[in-house]
Amino acid sequence: MDSNQRIDFGPFRLDPASGLLLKDGAPVPLTPKAFGVLHYLAARADRLVSKQELLDAIWPKVFVGDAVLKVTIGEIRRALGDDSKAPKYIATAHRRGYRFSGTTGTTRTTGTTVKYARSGSVNIAYQVVGSGPIDLVFVMGWVSHLEYFWREPAFAAFLTRLASMARLILFDKRGTGLSDPVPVSQLPTLEERLDDVRAVMDAAGSERAVLLGVSEGGPLCSVFAATYPERTEALIMIGSYARRLVDHDYPWGKTKEAHEAFCNTLLRDWGGPVGLDERAPSQIDNPAFRDWWATYLRMGASPGAAVALTRMNAQIDVRDVLPAIRVPTLVVHRTGDRCLKVEEGRYLASHIPGATFVELPGEDHLPFVGNQDDILRAIEEFLSIARPRPDSDRVLTTVLSVNATGEAEDLTLLQRVFAREVGVHRGRVAGVPGARLVAMFDGPGRAVRCGRSVAAALSSRATLSVRGGVHIGECAPAATCAPVIDLSGALADAAAAGDVLVSRTVVDLVHGSGLQFEERQAIADAARAKPIQTFVVV
Repeated sequence: MDSNQRIDFGPFRLDPASGLLLKDGAPVPLTPKAFGVLHYLAARADRLVSKQELLDAIWPKVFVGDAVLKVTIGEIRRALGDDSKAPKYIATAHRRGYRFSGTTGTTRTTGTTVKYARSGSVNIAYQVVGSGPIDLVFVMGWVSHLEYFWREPAFAAFLTRLASMARLILFDKRGTGLSDPVPVSQLPTLEERLDDVRAVMDAAGSERAVLLGVSEGGPLCSVFAATYPERTEALIMIGSYARRLVDHDYPWGKTKEAHEAFCNTLLRDWGGPVGLDERAPSQIDNPAFRDWWATYLRMGASPGAAVALTRMNAQIDVRDVLPAIRVPTLVVHRTGDRCLKVEEGRYLASHIPGATFVELPGEDHLPFVGNQDDILRAIEEFLSIARPRPDSDRVLTTVLSVNATGEAEDLTLLQRVFAREVGVHRGRVAGVPGARLVAMFDGPGRAVRCGRSVAAALSSRATLSVRGGVHIGECAPAATCAPVIDLSGALADAAAAGDVLVSRTVVDLVHGSGLQFEERQAIADAARAKPIQTFVVV
């Protein structure tokens, strides 16, 4: 029998490509070894398979005794609802082995169904697995490929367990995997990735979901949770970080030199098992895993795209966003993680209000490698706790303030242009206090571009002087957004005529957008002791 064929028996289906045992279409939790034993037996239906044959096939070159096999068979029987005394599927031949006696049928498999969501002009590939009581959006780090998730048994088992807890939604970021390719110069910004998550949730019929980000997926999920708390049930980050590069108050990141050396390695060695020594050191001598990892990376992105993503991710800094996260949060990190230090996980948890931090032993960075059961147990326990939705309506908001001086007719024209450009850039006009115009946006890139468009549209009016300021912070739409508005106004006051001045936080969140900045003199912030770094859009 082809090892890549589905096997159907009773209400069950065994799918080796995805590593899933399904009952009436819903995943049934099963560890990778148990799945392997069941598939081996089912593929040899009605033949007695000796214990030694099973041990050699499933645990090659590893010494395990009959007791391990007995426990594994017990797990399979529980999953199938089979009775050892009156077996329907697996019969025991005393001291000899086991026989699978279920009636089977086989079909060739291509994996879990892939669908597409439209995000702007780009098609985003996604999958929905399971039918649990809550939705869980899984965001893999770096690059991804939906079909190759399921080609590695440990990864398939990890996702299967998640799908037993919730309705699991998976997707490939634009420019990677099965989603539309995009030019290397147009890889997604953090802002566009937020749009992609919303598009996938909408296409999957998910109004509200738990966001689970692995590694580089963590910053994306954290910004989404702060920006769209009404759509975020909870936040989970595994082996993640707030900033990728080292800083004076963030000593755990990579140096620029080390990061650039890794980019050079990617260009030179892409197509091989790049980065496996840091991401899965326990599998470094496993030929099958090395081959899968190399193929997974190669199918996930081109060398140029991988390097562009790596460089862009290295510029993102979400430290100022963390205090704005108001949803229940779980941060999981392994003590010996070789890719991202455990201090980075501790930093995340200590800066997110009310976050739970779970530190687990191990050196592997990939959560499905090593002891995945501990991670899954922490997630399951976190998801099982009933939590009331936060009362706070505070959300992460970008505020654009525009100051102007000119004749009355100039200011009337400015208001018309401002309202038009705010609408084009998906913002909303928040007020017109005196000569200052204020608008709010759910993304900093759109706010900056709106400010530039307003200034450019009115640059020919010699009697009108326009200056813009952009800052991002927590706002309560039902009440006021005074601190963020005040600071964006202070930035506008400090800007030169025709310029848009932005804060450091804005710069940290728009990398990859094509916007260029030059540093300017810091300004005072009444809400914080230290001054605010400012940058002008060039």
